[in-house]
Amino acid sequence: MRALLVTAGSRGDIEPFLALARRLRRQGHDAVVALPDASGADASDLETLSLGADFTEVIRTQGVSPIAAMRSLRTVIRPLMRAVLVGAARAVHEVGPDVVVSHPKVLSAAMAADTLGIPHVVAELVPAMTPTREFPAAGTVSVDLGPLNRLTYAATAAGERMFSAELDAAAAELGLSRRPRHHSAAAAHLVPVSAGILSRPHDWPATTVMTGPWTTASPTPSPDDPEITEFLDAGDVIYAGFGSMAAAGASQRGRAVVDAARDLGGRVLVATGLGGLAVDADMVGPDVLVREAVDHRTILPRVRAAIHHGGVGTVHAAVAAGVPSVVVPFIADQPFWGARLAVEHLGPTPIRASRLTTRRARHALASLDTYRAAVGAAAERMLAEDGTGKAVDVLEGIVGTGR
Repeated sequence: MRALLVTAGSRGDIEPFLALARRLRRQGHDAVVALPDASGADASDLETLSLGADFTEVIRTQGVSPIAAMRSLRTVIRPLMRAVLVGAARAVHEVGPDVVVSHPKVLSAAMAADTLGIPHVVAELVPAMTPTREFPAAGTVSVDLGPLNRLTYAATAAGERMFSAELDAAAAELGLSRRPRHHSAAAAHLVPVSAGILSRPHDWPATTVMTGPWTTASPTPSPDDPEITEFLDAGDVIYAGFGSMAAAGASQRGRAVVDAARDLGGRVLVATGLGGLAVDADMVGPDVLVREAVDHRTILPRVRAAIHHGGVGTVHAAVAAGVPSVVVPFIADQPFWGARLAVEHLGPTPIRASRLTTRRARHALASLDTYRAAVGAAAERMLAEDGTGKAVDVLEGIVGTGR
């Protein structure tokens, strides 16, 4: 089987696809990953194609504000999406795969797969496409609307209308005189989420498969930074990092986190990321260590708490490490994951980034011991999951090939 995996977004959108590609190769299949540039994810061991789009640079320059995104829709967002949609179409024809597995942002994947007469599969990294009554679509509202939850999934169809001109360009790249009005339904939706975090809805169809998270199986490495190792060895460390978030107020958020940790006798390892968190010089001391980025696999198993933005990858990493989280969501699906952790008693009520204060952070951190048993049980459940293996099984069944 030759599979083309196409993804778009920041590092958290890319690493699951890389993990799946590695598993495909390990099981004797060919895998090519088409991806954005400069994500920070390590794909050096894989066959890759560039989509000619840089989401990281967009985040660095304009942050994660939806208002800023709308203001730059014509000058920044549309060209970015054009690169993704046209680049994905080009990649499908260049690779000639047996199956295409695509991120939901890659709106041209189904059309491109149809031109080759091959199946396509959607990697629903967050549950936002398959309707259910049990919770609203991730990235829409964070309150349970009961029977009306299903209506929130209509929002995902807006992308094709918003980027119709870019999809027309992708159709032209495929040699089509006009964009087809309809395309084949996905052969499957793969949801790389752990059952330890989210129970599978009873009303999902059989074609939507919750596989467990897509991660690369490897021994947990030791930190390659001696200063971090020494800092962790001293104990009582709280990790704080907001990943690829970038927004005004980074210093205020950093001050709230550090002051709250100090009030509780903790020490803080801060990852500033793309600018969602900052620590001013007057806040630095022997109990505060600052880095731009860290490897969650090496850090999280050795801390007693994590304060993070609630991206799905970080949520999985924290729970897998048995670490209770304080979620500070900014945008998109992050409020959803913060709410899910609270519902599953895996963490306190999330604190919106705009409402993070020392008092709120201190109160949340002080409550974390009440969640440790539940987080530990979820970690055990996650340990038994083989997300990439289950995904490969589904793909093999669709294509009709073994190893």
